[in-house]
Amino acid sequence: MKVSIIGGGGRVGSDAAFALQLGGIVREIALVDANKDMADGEALDMRHGASLTANQTFTSSDQYHIVNGSDCVVITAGLRRKPDESRLELINRNVGLFRTILDSLKTCKLNSGATILVVSNPVDILTQLAAKSGILPENQVIGLGTVLDTCRFRSLLADHFKVNARDVKALILGEHGDTMVPIWSSATIGGAALATIPGYTDEVGQGVFDFTKKSGAEVIRLKGGAGRAVGVSIAEVVQQMALDSHAIMPVSSVQTGTLGISGISLSLPTVLGRNGVVNVLAPAVSESEKAALLHSASELKKIWDMI
Repeated sequence: MKVSIIGGGGRVGSDAAFALQLGGIVREIALVDANKDMADGEALDMRHGASLTANQTFTSSDQYHIVNGSDCVVITAGLRRKPDESRLELINRNVGLFRTILDSLKTCKLNSGATILVVSNPVDILTQLAAKSGILPENQVIGLGTVLDTCRFRSLLADHFKVNARDVKALILGEHGDTMVPIWSSATIGGAALATIPGYTDEVGQGVFDFTKKSGAEVIRLKGGAGRAVGVSIAEVVQQMALDSHAIMPVSSVQTGTLGISGISLSLPTVLGRNGVVNVLAPAVSESEKAALLHSASELKKIWDMI
């Protein structure tokens, strides 16, 4: 599998590339960045470590010809969010750049069944934009969505309750942003309902969620931008598609009626295959959680109608 990363010289793009290198599943990693030296430097740095990781090819350029023959194009390029700025506030600053990227991708020859994975924010709006661009069928365009939020949520719950993070099963769905929805009704730790775990209260749970929700801004404040967790989240999505594993992940895609949501991209449990979305599943949610997801969709539609 060949993966091209647009914005591959930046923090998120390079962390995703490194995570993919360590995963050793994809065959070729191509880095495209307006800053050619950064892209070249990242590709060379990874090439230096290849003898200890996997048999992979690394290419780099500031031109889009190296995207030709890709099985997956990951778009990470974009302006960085400010600590006090919502992801949706990025829209006026990022849509113009994103349209330029899509125009460049229209000149590329992607492999049959290729996918586009949108990471740039506001990810749900930009996923909708990419899906409606006509470059690929809509089911072959996905956004990272709440994969990162869910990863953070599970990790922070595990940290609070001093358990293995991989034993925590808890979802955040909806928008990757202010209206994201924690799905408490199905959350478990090691198969036990989260509400039954010693020390759990609604206040404790809400506190962990509140910290999850502001974690991206906190990382930006502390180190200038997120990278590590988003990098491994991107790699997980790409590798599950490469393996055609039919893994179920909360990626963003154009919704067509699940839970009564349609006409906008947001995150619901999604079966992923080699060519993108296989199926979108209706999660078991409470009435209040369903209402919150419908609200999330409504708020995103308002933004979509503005562009």
